[in-house]
Amino acid sequence: MRQRRHARTIAAATLAAGSMIAIAGCSGGGGESAAPAEEELTGRGPITYVSSPDASGAAQKTIDAWNTEHPDEKVEWIELPLDADQQRQQMVQNAQIESDAYTVLNLDVVWTSEFAANRWIAPLPEDELPVDEMIPATVDAATYADTLFAAPYYTDGALLYSRTDLLEAAGVEAPQTWEELQAACDAVLALPEAAGMSCYAGQFDRNEGLTVNFSEAVASAGGSLFTADGEPDVDTPEALTALEWLADGYASGMIPRDAITFQEEQGREAFQSGSLVFLRNWPYIYNALNADDGSSQVAGTFGVSPIPGLEGPGVSTLGGRNIAISSFAENKETALEFIQFFVSEEQESARLELSSRAPVYSALFEDAAVTGRLPYLPTLLTAVETGQPRPKVVQYGAVTAAIQDAVYGAVTGDTAPEDALSSLQSELEEIVG
Repeated sequence: MRQRRHARTIAAATLAAGSMIAIAGCSGGGGESAAPAEEELTGRGPITYVSSPDASGAAQKTIDAWNTEHPDEKVEWIELPLDADQQRQQMVQNAQIESDAYTVLNLDVVWTSEFAANRWIAPLPEDELPVDEMIPATVDAATYADTLFAAPYYTDGALLYSRTDLLEAAGVEAPQTWEELQAACDAVLALPEAAGMSCYAGQFDRNEGLTVNFSEAVASAGGSLFTADGEPDVDTPEALTALEWLADGYASGMIPRDAITFQEEQGREAFQSGSLVFLRNWPYIYNALNADDGSSQVAGTFGVSPIPGLEGPGVSTLGGRNIAISSFAENKETALEFIQFFVSEEQESARLELSSRAPVYSALFEDAAVTGRLPYLPTLLTAVETGQPRPKVVQYGAVTAAIQDAVYGAVTGDTAPEDALSSLQSELEEIVG
């Protein structure tokens, strides 16, 4: 039996591994391999749940409910850093040393293919999970080589958060295009009550959020990062239009200077404190923005709409999380039952009381009691159903690192956008070739 290792050991090993992790785990080309034989999930006893922090406390309540009912099969939460790249890094390192410290993994949807192709996660019995009741796009994001490797946990689509009180005062509506976004900002920022505010922010720090924001901009200009056959396709007029919009926006001040350091939480804090007119972010921030305990300066004064695009509403990147079982874990039978409990419609509905993370069940988007409390859900459902996934490639870690470096250099003005895309095309071809 493999020796159990504590999470702190994994973190230390990760740091020692350094930059090697960014390109680790690649197993040749980007195509899908043959479906594996179904693995028997055996073993009962305590397990671990490995995830980023959840400030809402919703996931912890689900775990507490499980632990109360299963005193001999309790779940211990191993909390990873908030940064998505660091989360992936630690999970990859755990898999590479075949440690059984991690049992149930909370994976960004785009990591599922990489982890499945490398056999770091175990196939799940599709007939034992309620996938027929879930939004099809979420199930597809949990599938690799026609095999279910994870259970959809929550889904995500981008929303544009707007200061509706200021838009009304300026006599403008929520923008549907990039041109309208700039015009709305010009009108709002001319108001005395908008003194000191900035126009627009997304997630522009050099991490996974930057890949997402760039992917959305390209899709919203009519392009894509990869072809349907999995070939890189970034040196295009559409991608250039998108990258120039971001770079010009940063250079002009439409995107404030400090936004180059923004991940999701920094953007939320800026909008929540009243510093921004518009913010691109995920649904999970809605409850915090609307808090009536004095922590939010924008409660009751903001609205949500689709993100803007070049000529009309933009195209969201499909976000969200999947729950999977580490191939190297003990007590996989308990892990499967915990996943069944965790992603059940009952638990997803209960978590909505605390968290505004989007459920994976279509029925909850149509529940009047739910939409009355979370009125953005119909807009979000459209974003999810029309969204585009990030590249579904085995070498995703190397792909996203290359995208981040190229886009960051262009946005900050260190590289001309056309040069950044030309170099990125060549690098991506080398990675997936």
